[in-house]
Amino acid sequence: MENANLKKMLDLKKQNFKIYKSDAIKFLKKLPNNSLDVIATDPAYSGMNNHLMLGKGRIVGKYKDKGKKDSKWFNEFQDSEENYRVFLSEAFRVLKPDSHIFIMFDSYSLVSLSHLVREYFNLKNIIVWDKVHIGMGHYFRRQSEFIIFACKGKRRISSRSINDVWPIKRLTRAPYPTQKPVELFSRMIMASKHKEDKEYIVCDPFLGSASCGVAALKNNCKFIGSDISNESILMSKKRLKEYQNNKIDIYEKTKDK
Repeated sequence: MENANLKKMLDLKKQNFKIYKSDAIKFLKKLPNNSLDVIATDPAYSGMNNHLMLGKGRIVGKYKDKGKKDSKWFNEFQDSEENYRVFLSEAFRVLKPDSHIFIMFDSYSLVSLSHLVREYFNLKNIIVWDKVHIGMGHYFRRQSEFIIFACKGKRRISSRSINDVWPIKRLTRAPYPTQKPVELFSRMIMASKHKEDKEYIVCDPFLGSASCGVAALKNNCKFIGSDISNESILMSKKRLKEYQNNKIDIYEKTKDK
């Protein structure tokens, strides 16, 4: 019965996506071994927030209110070494042999956690996301984030002409906190998927607003994802259904033919 339930999670014949309300690690632990083609994900950057304690923030609210009932603190994954080791080990288990993983980092988490990726995967590149417009900063103002690209086994990318700096405008006034552009995830998926791949399953265990899910559907892939936030699940279901049925991305206001 347990094996049947595991396979049911990945039954994507009737629709091209499934999302689950679950903690990322618990979600990954429920997936079968060697079942996913690529993981492209944007875990919370809680390390910088917790260590720098910068007072007010658009995402996490007031630090003094953390843990209080009805506070506006954004419930985020704690990116400790312990949690990251579990996340990476489960990601390795569920990915197929010879597959890819893309993990987003800010500068702080890149320094503090990226070395762990090498313990589980073959780390191949660090991609720079140039957000084009300058953002907030503590000394130098930030205009970039980073994507670690790594392999389980060996798998080439779809083209050798792809560079490692991606200038994609960051979103402003997006409906969901920390929402990333669909184009960013689309580049990850397009780099991983080959023309001969028929049914390609993309996974994002830190779903957020489902930008990765929209990118998967845009590139004719199947998608599975999870998030612990009720708001995330409601918004993502609405967004993915609208895109699947009408090719409209309601959170970036685009329509594809």
